[in-house]
Amino acid sequence: MRIAMWSGPRNVSTALMRSFDSRGDSIVCDEPLYAHYLRETGLPHPVAAEIIAAHDADWASVANWLTGPLPEGKSVFYQKHMAHHLLPNIGREWLEQLTHCFLIREPGQMLTSLIKVIPEPRLEDTGLPQQVALFREEAERAGTTPPVIDSEDLLRDPAGMLRLLCSRLGLEFEDSMLAWEPGQRETDGVWAPSWYGNALDSTGFAPFTRKDAPVPPEFAELHAACDELYAELHALRLTVN
Repeated sequence: MRIAMWSGPRNVSTALMRSFDSRGDSIVCDEPLYAHYLRETGLPHPVAAEIIAAHDADWASVANWLTGPLPEGKSVFYQKHMAHHLLPNIGREWLEQLTHCFLIREPGQMLTSLIKVIPEPRLEDTGLPQQVALFREEAERAGTTPPVIDSEDLLRDPAGMLRLLCSRLGLEFEDSMLAWEPGQRETDGVWAPSWYGNALDSTGFAPFTRKDAPVPPEFAELHAACDELYAELHALRLTVN
């Protein structure tokens, strides 16, 4: 099984990648289309030149790897993707070989975190338009609703949400998914020190805490647009009860 977890930035996506990396049957990869995205867009992300130099920037080569054979003894390939990295110039045929899931976060909480790294984000930088578009495409193609996980639900009840997600994917839940060793991994992108912060020192899912910081007023229009897109996916998210 090749699981494509489509997220936006600041959505607890690294912790969820750590969780699947803790399974005995799994391998993981970290934002494999990021180098291509940066090469094509020229956006001034932290350590952009280093990312392009260190990672495969050819989307077709990346797609072949993502759909290729798994190492002996492994049956699950968990792929942490940022939805906005799936640029229009990237072919779509290979996506049919993946099992698609979506990770979302309440936009107010997401934006106050994102602007610390991307000071003037655009709507497309949040990944939400791309998530919604891909969700609709996949739902139509597969004839079923792809799994959607809200990061708040995941942090409030990691075991319950992971059991539910694994059930939807046809996987056995493993207790090992709830804890992991701290530190950077070989599978982390070279951007990890710039983006991951406390996630590098984590040993499990942190308890949910709602941030009190408001979204700055200059981002009110962006916030409203994010809320509308988020609401569509949030209404279809997996819930334990």
